Amino acid sequence: MKIVIRAALGLSLLAATLSHAVAAPAIVMPPKLPPLREQDTIRQEWLKQRLERFLPTLMRRHGVSMWLVINREYNEDPVFRSLISPSVMFARRRTILVFFDRGGAKGVERLALGGGTNGGLYEMYRDPDNAGREIMGDSQWQTLRKVIEQRQPSTIAIDVSHTHAFSDGLSAGEREQLESALGPWTSKIVRAENLPLEYISLRLPEMEPHYVAMMKTVHALIARAFSDEVITPGKTTSKDVEWWLRQSVNDLGLGEWFPPTVSVQRPDRKATEFAATARPDAEVIQRGDHLHVDFGIYAMGLATDTQHVGYVLKEGETDAPAGLQKALANSNRMQDIAFEEMRPGRTGNEVLASMLAQMKKEGIEGSMYSHPINDYGHGAGPLIGLWDRQEGVPGRGDVMLLPSTWFSIELQASTPIPEWGGQKLRSAQEEDAILGPDGKMRWVLNRQTRYHLVK
Repeated sequence: MKIVIRAALGLSLLAATLSHAVAAPAIVMPPKLPPLREQDTIRQEWLKQRLERFLPTLMRRHGVSMWLVINREYNEDPVFRSLISPSVMFARRRTILVFFDRGGAKGVERLALGGGTNGGLYEMYRDPDNAGREIMGDSQWQTLRKVIEQRQPSTIAIDVSHTHAFSDGLSAGEREQLESALGPWTSKIVRAENLPLEYISLRLPEMEPHYVAMMKTVHALIARAFSDEVITPGKTTSKDVEWWLRQSVNDLGLGEWFPPTVSVQRPDRKATEFAATARPDAEVIQRGDHLHVDFGIYAMGLATDTQHVGYVLKEGETDAPAGLQKALANSNRMQDIAFEEMRPGRTGNEVLASMLAQMKKEGIEGSMYSHPINDYGHGAGPLIGLWDRQEGVPGRGDVMLLPSTWFSIELQASTPIPEWGGQKLRSAQEEDAILGPDGKMRWVLNRQTRYHLVK
């Protein structure tokens, strides 16, 4: 296995490049990620803009007068990290975030009962009866009751949901204490299912340049992983390639939101054996193999999710066989169909049904299972199928698509390969895309239309 760890890169991002039948151009060094302190400053401004631009509109859209996000250290609500400064990371003891809509231009009041000001974005409460110490225990709940009585909210939204994990962050123990403290105010409690879901999912345009830079790194690392820099046919295993990717991400100062998987399809293997539950943990990569990688990184509070394919050239070959290229073209056509059908106001299940109908019309066999991607890899928002639920996903698929949100367009086309005696190949693709404020879909960077080639 040929592995080159370029430690000197530091936090440098690699330019995206795809391997071709001819010698691939040298990888050009793009600008570095900002230093960590600057990243924190950038993300703090994103937080300020999300709280000011998105939150008032969402609270009013969903009829929420007051929203409570209640957390304990290491048992935080999923929406918590989208509401606090990047360097805060965890709740302090118990942290109760209170959002109260004061109406009109006054906007949303932001209070922190426990914890800090998050860089001045919240008004921090201390215990006036105990020399300004942090409020905790019963005094914390009593203070919350006073806050509510002073503001007289018409509704008090809490994060409880049977459907959405992002909207179900209030623990059972905290809810019991909350209801005990609120007394008659419990009659104002409502579930805020779509409020945290939509707050997490909406994206600022200021995030896009940094996300594009991350995507360039992802594409470049995959291009290197699926090349003779890393793979020596007959020696390198799929597990070797996975660990090369993981080490490279670590050396670049980036994070992972899941460990990458590399899998192999070849003429003696059915497409059904490509499933994660069936493929070997590690196998030696041979000439003529079809390669697939699922790879995601995490940086700047953002996650990526990408699947590309590669081919290991046989002696005398200069490109992948025509049958494999047809398979990739089929999955590219499915991406086109996704773009045609994904429009604001439609639910994930509606989009899925129309996609599958168009695929059937065009004679393409495959499955769609796209998902939002935002602060989380499998992000908040509408599911567009699951790999094993092509009839639609009740609840999670009934959420509407919104402008200014991001998606991982994830799918697979099953195509008979003449060079493999008609055996089907599963061409799985995944690229991140933006549903813009204009309601139109566009790729974050670009999509794969040619194979990465291993010589």
